[in-house]
Amino acid sequence: MVRMGMAGLLAMEADMEVVAQAEDLEQAVAAFRQHKPDVTLMDVRMPGGSGLEALSLILGMDPSARVLMLSTYDLEEPILAAHNAGAAGYLLKSVRGSELAKAIRQVLAGGQSFPPALRDHLAARGSTKPLTAREIEVLDLVRRGLSNREIGTALGISENTAKYHIKALLAKLEVADRAEAVAAAYERGLLQVE
Repeated sequence: MVRMGMAGLLAMEADMEVVAQAEDLEQAVAAFRQHKPDVTLMDVRMPGGSGLEALSLILGMDPSARVLMLSTYDLEEPILAAHNAGAAGYLLKSVRGSELAKAIRQVLAGGQSFPPALRDHLAARGSTKPLTAREIEVLDLVRRGLSNREIGTALGISENTAKYHIKALLAKLEVADRAEAVAAAYERGLLQVE
């Protein structure tokens, strides 16, 4: 419904044409390959894989591709992930038609379209490194209340390695303890409520 609504809005713009639509990752990549659009709108979540996976495949085919990510979530980590993966922008699906068209034109002209708060945050964050996939796994187990030993057993690593991962993720999240780490992870979109 959202896709069809956005396509309808864009069809009313005199300088824009919707050349293709896709329902899942496979169709999105195939449509990009066939039509080579000037700007691609990509949902962060889609059947068959994530929009970030599709973004990676598209940029692998054409490093100059301009992709705007769309999401219902205004969370820090997904926006940062899209930015770091090479997206040209990130918009909420609730965006007004005029803002969507403006963002597309901005991206087409070689610019980016990320929320202003992200630009400020990226500048403030500077050298902060993102969590690794393993650190996110550890963080999820911390959220569940597991001890270092239990985390090690669950992941097939030593207790000391689990302790190392926890120390690293506390430093990266700039927090003092496990409870703050879990709170920060929810705030940044690293963990989702089940």
